[in-house]
Amino acid sequence: MAQHTEESEVKLLNTLTQQHGRTTMKVEEIKVIAAEMGINSGKLKKTELVRAIQHAEDNNRCFDTGSSYFCGQDDCLWREDCD
Repeated sequence: MAQHTEESEVKLLNTLTQQHGRTTMKVEEIKVIAAEMGINSGKLKKTELVRAIQHAEDNNRCFDTGSSYFCGQDDCLWREDCD
């Protein structure tokens, strides 16, 4: 299993932007990141999955909580999807 790093997140984000003209991620793409981190995604919804990844990275589990305008995490991988 590949080791998950912030660098791998950046590469994925760059690939999405270059190939698809977007920076938002589909659930299937997020599940790849989760699997690399040893997180069992099971039937988790996108919000639950992103928050599990944030928790595993020792970050605030703030995805989609309505705090995106004042969270201060402008470089967050999930920024484009966040509310």
